Amino acid sequence: MARPSKLKVAVSDPAQWLSERERAQMLAPKLRALADETRLTLILLIAQRPRTVKELQEATGLSQTLVSHHLAPLREQQLVEAIPQGRSNQYVMCCQTLAEPLRMIASLAALDPQTVAACLHPEADTSLAAAGG
Repeated sequence: MARPSKLKVAVSDPAQWLSERERAQMLAPKLRALADETRLTLILLIAQRPRTVKELQEATGLSQTLVSHHLAPLREQQLVEAIPQGRSNQYVMCCQTLAEPLRMIASLAALDPQTVAACLHPEADTSLAAAGG
């Protein structure tokens, strides 16, 4: 019997096939959900470990209604997921969904060698500006 071959398959990022407009349409709702300081605080807390609304309420000092209100856009954008635990839900982070916009933004810098150089050496930006170019 023949042994199965070890086939290596490279999975590429589907975002690379999208136009800039389509990528912006994909990114904007997720970034909008993360742009609020309270929602970002909730994400940071949930990143430490799964949490219930009550735990988030105690950690932030916000009311239950306000915590739930801020969790809604995070759920809608699939940045967090509610897992039923008895009579309440535990919120967990959806790491892959959170990583997507970060990867897309990070890839912007890699599009142009000058951008990469400027990101690695920020002082080069000021010398270019001072030199008038």
